[in-house]
Amino acid sequence: MITIDLIAVSIILTGSLLLLATNRFPADTVLLGALCLLLLDDILTPAEALAGLSNPGVATIAILYVVVSGLRETGTITWLSNLLLGKPTNQTIAQIRLLFPAAVTSAFINNTPVVAMFTSAVQDWCKRSEFKPSHFLLPLSYASILGGTCSLIGTSTNLVVDSLMRQAGFSGFTLFELASVGIPITIAGCLYLIIARPYLLAERQGSAEKFNDFREYLVEMQVKPYCELAGQTIQDAGLRHLPGLFLIEILRNGELFPAVSPHTVIQENDRLVFAGAVDSVVELRRIRGLVVASNQIFKLEGHEHERRLFEAVISAESPVIRQNIREARFRHRYNAVILSIARNGQRIEGKIGDIQLQPGDTLLLEAEKGFLFKFRNSRDFLLISKLDNSSTIRHSRAPWALFIMVMMIILMITGIINILQTVVLAAIAMLLTGCLNIEDARRSIDYKVLLVIAFAYGLGTAVQKVGLADIIAQQALLLSGGDAWLMLVLVYITTAVLTETITNNAAAIIMFPIAISAANALDVNIPPFAVAVMIAASASFVTPIGYQTNLMVFGPGGYRFIDYVKLGLPLSLIVACIALWIIPLVWPF
Repeated sequence: MITIDLIAVSIILTGSLLLLATNRFPADTVLLGALCLLLLDDILTPAEALAGLSNPGVATIAILYVVVSGLRETGTITWLSNLLLGKPTNQTIAQIRLLFPAAVTSAFINNTPVVAMFTSAVQDWCKRSEFKPSHFLLPLSYASILGGTCSLIGTSTNLVVDSLMRQAGFSGFTLFELASVGIPITIAGCLYLIIARPYLLAERQGSAEKFNDFREYLVEMQVKPYCELAGQTIQDAGLRHLPGLFLIEILRNGELFPAVSPHTVIQENDRLVFAGAVDSVVELRRIRGLVVASNQIFKLEGHEHERRLFEAVISAESPVIRQNIREARFRHRYNAVILSIARNGQRIEGKIGDIQLQPGDTLLLEAEKGFLFKFRNSRDFLLISKLDNSSTIRHSRAPWALFIMVMMIILMITGIINILQTVVLAAIAMLLTGCLNIEDARRSIDYKVLLVIAFAYGLGTAVQKVGLADIIAQQALLLSGGDAWLMLVLVYITTAVLTETITNNAAAIIMFPIAISAANALDVNIPPFAVAVMIAASASFVTPIGYQTNLMVFGPGGYRFIDYVKLGLPLSLIVACIALWIIPLVWPF
């Protein structure tokens, strides 16, 4: 029976999907607006509308961000990516060394932060190997999506659908139960990407390659005895073609080597002088055992991991202008160390302590994290900005982070405690062992993603509550002729089309009640339809907006919309055929 509430939900749902498909408004804003309309129309109670905020699946995703942040802040993910990528000699080998490890890693760690970590590593790696990032970044996103389908924690979509299953009174899925379908589609998908990429993916110029207007600094770094670069040649260490950086000279035992050969062996206590952009200087500090060579830095108060990098522009009213840094007692005055100075966008050569400061000079500083708050209203500086990801990597805590991750996976596999309790324990362990601090943990959580998922729960509840899910299921039943497998195909295709136009989690939440109604109408088991929604909602390859990782590589790879269609559409068909063949075999109707 058609009611006013059913018509209202249909209009709100259609309008929301159209707005999301245009990509003109943030997804969380669109879904919040839909939720407000449902509340104002008394279609949903406040408890029903806000139920997503207290959902265990949403909480699990939030805390997983913290766990992954611990791996990132200790350099564990960077170490793993460098170990896996190596130094391949041709692009086919490079693809193999990238795609399969990325897929495997995404099965154990949520694929969004995996792509974030690998993107930076791939850009650096391509610069050193003289490959094009556009050849690798889109296949990287696809491989991480495929790998995420192999486990319950590989993608937030799986956690969301599993949570919906448990709310509906079913047992849910075990950690690696989805591997039965995930592994075959991952292997087939990665092989397709390796074979088809040279023919279907055009060479593009990424955003980093187009960007040439930057402030250039001169920075001196010291090789500590435990540095991972010690004993390697410049070529083997990858310092010959650093992105945005140039190794100018090496100072060794008081002797200067201005013409650095690629075969020069790096030794302990060497001082390496680099020229480059500020973001590249930040990356240098993330190499284990490579520290800024300024002697002043060791006199700063506070722990090393509490320091951050800042850029500050000297004002004409500053008391330190027209004095050299030593005379100005800059460190004592501001409890900050000047690492380098740029004037009119160009680096200034010479010893830092002897440079005379001028109004408008841009200083690259290392200071305690409260520096911005303390001096942002000071007349001494025209502008102060903190550099993103400039915290010192806690390399000494990497073994702890790796141990915590392994224990978390073991607890999930054994099922001694539930997944939410397991990730909470892992997050607490990361904090207690010093792998990250509270500030890093809070900053690591992507609240917009969580709000999209939470608000989409309310929309999904409304679809089910007013009977819209049952009506759609009945229409699908007529199309399928009562055949369970054809119904499964319709559910899969509809979910896949939705996820290409709106967010993957929203598509899964909207389609789940429809899939449940379809299964009930046929009087068959629920799990095959739930798995179909999981895979179809994750397998978004045709548009950049369908999945977050696709959007993450859009700019760095310099891609166009057609690149996603050409490489992604055949992949979507391959994944759909394999999934629709395997799902009924593993989870019978």
